[in-house]
Amino acid sequence: MTFDSVWTDLRHRCAEIGSDSVLVTPSSERAFAIESSRDDRIIVTYVGDDRERPLWRNQFEVLYDWLESDPSELSITELPTGVEPYVSVLTLSEQYTVDESDDTLHRSESTDQTESPFLRPEWTVRTPPQRIYDNVVLLADTLRRHDLDDPDSLSSEELVDLYVLLSDVQRGADRLRKTVGDTLLEYIGPDADLHGRFGTVHRTSRKRRHLKDEGAVLDVLDEEGVPREWVWGIDPEKLDVVLAVTDIDERDVYNVEEQVYVQKTSVEEAEKQSQLQGLKDRLAGLETEEAEDLRDDIEELEERLDTVLAAG
Repeated sequence: MTFDSVWTDLRHRCAEIGSDSVLVTPSSERAFAIESSRDDRIIVTYVGDDRERPLWRNQFEVLYDWLESDPSELSITELPTGVEPYVSVLTLSEQYTVDESDDTLHRSESTDQTESPFLRPEWTVRTPPQRIYDNVVLLADTLRRHDLDDPDSLSSEELVDLYVLLSDVQRGADRLRKTVGDTLLEYIGPDADLHGRFGTVHRTSRKRRHLKDEGAVLDVLDEEGVPREWVWGIDPEKLDVVLAVTDIDERDVYNVEEQVYVQKTSVEEAEKQSQLQGLKDRLAGLETEEAEDLRDDIEELEERLDTVLAAG
């Protein structure tokens, strides 16, 4: 098959990919979607990045020439980053196949069409924030449909689903909170606050200590004339008493690690209530049953906020 035929076949295969499917790169497993194709390029966008990127026809031809040569195979384990998406797209063609036993791409010896190993359902390659969003939507729907004030009224299956969703949301949110917190540290000075619409965060730190090697600790105590039996066995509580009544620096007997992190110090419940009121106003013109249910949910949330504000 000539390259012109391969190129035509590739464009056809790309057009057949559904909107709920993506390709991933062989080594880095970066997910990207096929947007369109033209005579000289195939346009893709990476998941999480809306910028369109061209995969040029002449670069596909370079790969074609390589695979037509001898030896007619290409290792896919250590591809340059820029080459990876070309290989993923090339595997859409019936002319090429991936040998997963040795991670090589080569010309297919079979006439049977096989699906590319790099074609995946879109939902399996969602970014971490997208997964959190998906789980939150599922959790919100579950909370809307069930009375969680009486967990005993739920079936065991419903409880399992709820627990799994709560766990997934918490795990994803905790990871994202850590990422956001690390970024916030760049904006907050020592012992300073930073305010947002929904609350305030404060830069603080905490220490984590663990004993140094026992011999090193005992040497320090010997130098200070402290009887070893006072802390024999290196009891941290006894050692802390010694630190309190002597001039020994804690760093001489402890490996001290200081962790800097962001701590929430207040919540703007009134701002949250205002945001909920905005959602309610946007729904005011909707007359569907679903909108009425959502309005009821918002009113219930507002009542809970009123209770919190009254108590605080």
